[in-house]
Amino acid sequence: MTEHSQPRGPGRTLLCEQFRAAAESAAFLAALPALSVGPRGDGHRVLVLPGLMAGDFTTIGLRHVLRVRGYRPHAWRLGTNIGPTQDIHDGLVRRLAELSDDGEHPVSIIGWSLGGILARELARRHPENVRSVITLGSPFRLSTRDDPGATHVDWLFDAFRPWHTDFLGHAHGEEDRTPLQVPATSIYSRLDGVVPWQACLDLPGPLRENVEVSASHLGLGVHPAVLAIVLDRLRQPVGSWQPLTAATVIA
Repeated sequence: MTEHSQPRGPGRTLLCEQFRAAAESAAFLAALPALSVGPRGDGHRVLVLPGLMAGDFTTIGLRHVLRVRGYRPHAWRLGTNIGPTQDIHDGLVRRLAELSDDGEHPVSIIGWSLGGILARELARRHPENVRSVITLGSPFRLSTRDDPGATHVDWLFDAFRPWHTDFLGHAHGEEDRTPLQVPATSIYSRLDGVVPWQACLDLPGPLRENVEVSASHLGLGVHPAVLAIVLDRLRQPVGSWQPLTAATVIA
């Protein structure tokens, strides 16, 4: 199956998204005491990008866990994510440069859904400022221009397309783009009711990995299992990144 022929998530899975996300949010609150203890991070900065039509409020829980575990998480501070407008493009480049001290201290970037697509493009264009990229349910294998209706939110993304720049290069598939030069982890779920999970799979290659979880799309940023994986990936030392194995995940 090519990246231009991915099916949308099942309709019944979409209908259950909000209920499942609510349950995962409750599980997150119950798991907070456990998530708050464990190996401490090295204090490096982490930029967290929200999904389509979402803002920094949706990533508060994720950033809280990162903070108590020894990292320095940062919101994107660009309001609602409506895609790669000129303001968002310029703001992301400026924010990344500021947080990384112009490459002196590369940061990790976590992007949820559309935020992950933006995160990968930031890393592709400014690898000197990026330590690693982690995406949560991000369908970066789709070309929304060539595959209209591929996700359940294409209509919403398309509504803002007149204001978008060519930052994401929709005319090209992932195979034709410059490979990422930093470690990239794609976390995806076959139970995703918003985007096709197949479109979240990275191409084979060094410093790339795909990690499957059982979560809703809307709950990926608070799911305890996802957060445990994120914490493990952030602990990877610079220059000696290793792919995830079941034995290495220690929340």
